[in-house]
Amino acid sequence: MLSNKVNLNKAKREGKNTTTYGSRYFSEPIPKFEIPESGMPPRTAYRLINDELNLDGNPNLNLASFVTTWMEPEADVLIAENNGKNFIDNDEYPQTEIIQNRVVNMLARLFNAPGDCDFVGTSTIGSSEAIMLGILAHKWAWRENRKKKGINTPETPNIIMGADVHVVWEKFAKYFDVELRMVPMEKNNYILTADKVKDNIDENTIAIGVILGTTFTGQIDEIEKINDLLEEVKETKGWDIPIHVDGASGGFVVPFIYPNFKWDFRLSHVRSINVSGHKYGLVYPGVGWLIFKDKKFISEDLIFHVNYLGGVMPTFNLNFSKGSSMILAQYYNLLRLGKGGYTQIMENLIEITNYLRNNLEETDVFELLGSDLKLPIIAIKIKEEFKDNFTVFDISRKLREKGWLVPAYTLPANDEETAVLRIVVKENFSRDMADLLMEDIYDVFSYYNKLKDEGNDDIKEDSINIF
Repeated sequence: MLSNKVNLNKAKREGKNTTTYGSRYFSEPIPKFEIPESGMPPRTAYRLINDELNLDGNPNLNLASFVTTWMEPEADVLIAENNGKNFIDNDEYPQTEIIQNRVVNMLARLFNAPGDCDFVGTSTIGSSEAIMLGILAHKWAWRENRKKKGINTPETPNIIMGADVHVVWEKFAKYFDVELRMVPMEKNNYILTADKVKDNIDENTIAIGVILGTTFTGQIDEIEKINDLLEEVKETKGWDIPIHVDGASGGFVVPFIYPNFKWDFRLSHVRSINVSGHKYGLVYPGVGWLIFKDKKFISEDLIFHVNYLGGVMPTFNLNFSKGSSMILAQYYNLLRLGKGGYTQIMENLIEITNYLRNNLEETDVFELLGSDLKLPIIAIKIKEEFKDNFTVFDISRKLREKGWLVPAYTLPANDEETAVLRIVVKENFSRDMADLLMEDIYDVFSYYNKLKDEGNDDIKEDSINIF
């Protein structure tokens, strides 16, 4: 009997006579802060981590994030097969570099790069890296132009942008020692206008940052009017100030459904554009793109050449190593969908967004921030007469109990008192899902109205981070 008991205990320890959930790893605490002395079976490690991740939100109900949460099975296979490739190893993986350059060419033409320009570009980890690289190139160009003119005074360069920008713009100014001239928002006017730019530019302005679909409201800055202003400034004062377009959210939307809308390289002062492949480029997180109208806008001082990977390779990135799989996934989408496929998807998203917007307005509780909806993004605030019933933070919290992730936040200066909800409509958000969301929103109304009738106060919580 003793021998059989020993064998049973040994079998239990090794998990041979039970399912994964019957092994000792599920009855003992797992290491959380130190590497364990010994490992565990692969299926057990997977199960432990996978079960813990059930505490995360459901990506398919995440209306907070812009990033893609679904791709086709064939894309998933392509990604898995190439996860081990380090993109920087161009000498070992030359075809991957060729495919990246094909995507750069496709995007440059999508953004209407002139035929007489020698456009260039690169993949990045995301739009944050692309923005930093783009503005860094403009800082170097400003500095080199000053040297050509014999200006040696140590002036601090500045960059102008609206308060509607992503936080990476503020990071760039701090990290790379540039004066940040951030134009505050105004009530009911949440974009950067030409008049605001005019009040802030000078001979030390390295670039104007404009947004094709802001993080806060989804609206678009006055890009063409700002370009007209800069043409006038160049003619009258001789300041050749470039525009960098942050197309992270709109760069894969606007070209397909508003092809005549001028925001890109058709405008004379637009010199660089970034776009997030992992947003409406429909690729999982991990890829962005930076395109320059002409290679003359990138200083050779910013391009490094390395030879310790097998061959001499130029590199213009903040990051060195990065995976190849999302670059290849982007190429897959461009081949798979073509212009027609992207157009159909973006038109469908706008149609669903308008359907949802109309339903939200019919509640008579919400007010939209801006009526000109060009992107599949909705930003709404609560009308004054309902603010005693609930706040956007209350609604966000109650929707989270249903599984929906809908961010609530306040706007930047000078409109900090305005709190909004933002809904990002992505590829896997159907009209049926929109109906389900509206049902749950009405349930939230009923909940808080009942609380008010009973004279109770619900717990108010802070805003959810929108990034």
